[in-house]
Amino acid sequence: MSQPRGPLSQLRRGHEELVLGLLRKHGPLSRGELGKHCGLSRTTLYDILAELVASGAVVTATSQEGPRGRGRPAETLTLNPDAGQAIGIDFARRGLHVAAVNLAHEVVGAASEPHDADLPWERRVDLAERLIRSLTGSGSGAGALRLGALDAIGVGVVGPVSGQATEPDPEAGARPDNDADPPGGTGTRAGADPGSGAGEAPHPVQVLLRERFGVPVLVDNNTRLAALGEAIWGAAAGGKDVLYLRLSHGVGGGLVVGGSLHRGAYGLSGEFGHITVEPGGARCGCGGTGCLETVASIRAVLDAYRAAGGRAADVPELVKAVTAGDPAALALLRGVGGKVGEMLAALCNAIGPSVIVVGGELTETGDALIEPIGQALHEHVMPVSRHRVSLRRATLGEVAGALGGIALVLHESPLLSRYPAGPDLAEDLIPTMKQSRHP
Repeated sequence: MSQPRGPLSQLRRGHEELVLGLLRKHGPLSRGELGKHCGLSRTTLYDILAELVASGAVVTATSQEGPRGRGRPAETLTLNPDAGQAIGIDFARRGLHVAAVNLAHEVVGAASEPHDADLPWERRVDLAERLIRSLTGSGSGAGALRLGALDAIGVGVVGPVSGQATEPDPEAGARPDNDADPPGGTGTRAGADPGSGAGEAPHPVQVLLRERFGVPVLVDNNTRLAALGEAIWGAAAGGKDVLYLRLSHGVGGGLVVGGSLHRGAYGLSGEFGHITVEPGGARCGCGGTGCLETVASIRAVLDAYRAAGGRAADVPELVKAVTAGDPAALALLRGVGGKVGEMLAALCNAIGPSVIVVGGELTETGDALIEPIGQALHEHVMPVSRHRVSLRRATLGEVAGALGGIALVLHESPLLSRYPAGPDLAEDLIPTMKQSRHP
């Protein structure tokens, strides 16, 4: 398929996606049936179909038997499920999530596995390769992932990603640097000033995956990709102005502004965790003090709960305490929710979203956290906006980043009109991911 460069190329790409979408929705269709559905001129449609057939994206299906004496049967066309497959990988701080789809947006596999936060990039990529290759097993059926048909990989990583979300130049000879973008760290990669252009070098994971699989690798911040996933398939589906916040081991988010996912000048958009909410507060890993991440990350909340006399080693234990009505847990979450809500109100006043989506493991505490967020948001946002902003919990869970990586590759969503990166697979993918915690 053609690549969207100029306006004419973008128009042609739109025509291609229209035809592919019709075949995806209706199954095999004749040229005449396609013409009735798409509204394109005969010349334009046949030109588009010729290119799609030549590229292998569309193939001839069975012939439709016509009435006797009416000429030869009409030839039907269908998507070629082996023409291209895409993989989305979320390299989260303490876990890896992989999902794969084919050209027809059919899920061909998904898998997840936890790991230590300090696992080196080489080991993480080894794990990703093992999970991906587990999807190619003979027991997976005819729809199993075929690495020979792999088109591209969309990757989400922790921390800011500078430069464009494009693949590294295989001729550049770049190799991973053990000091670059350490797993679990925050901030830009070591030695790269976002304003200097030094951050244009490929991310280590791009180089490693490109070497392993020999296909383009697109990379972006995993929380921003989760925002993309929620905006396409999740809680904010169809929203044109969306603010997404994830409260996890780190705190971050993403913005959809005017129907497009926003990256920022240096890939720094969505670093909400480093907005100051407690002046003179605790030191943050970014170098600042009193950042939201020092208040609303999993570690910060658990540390504060234990300091208040509570006992919880992880979020599930904190959830148990909340369910039991523990006063210390409830009071803590009221305070955290208040800080989060105040920060969201300030962002609302500056950006004007219609939907706010809050996700991450901490939202498993439920209304104990969400209600204080909503109350503070209502109190601090401009009065004219109070009934125009919808606060919602995220719905995709850990799948969001992998879905965003796939969207980055498929490049079909209107949200990506000004972004390197489409949709009806979430209903199948979400349960698949939940059932595939291990390969």
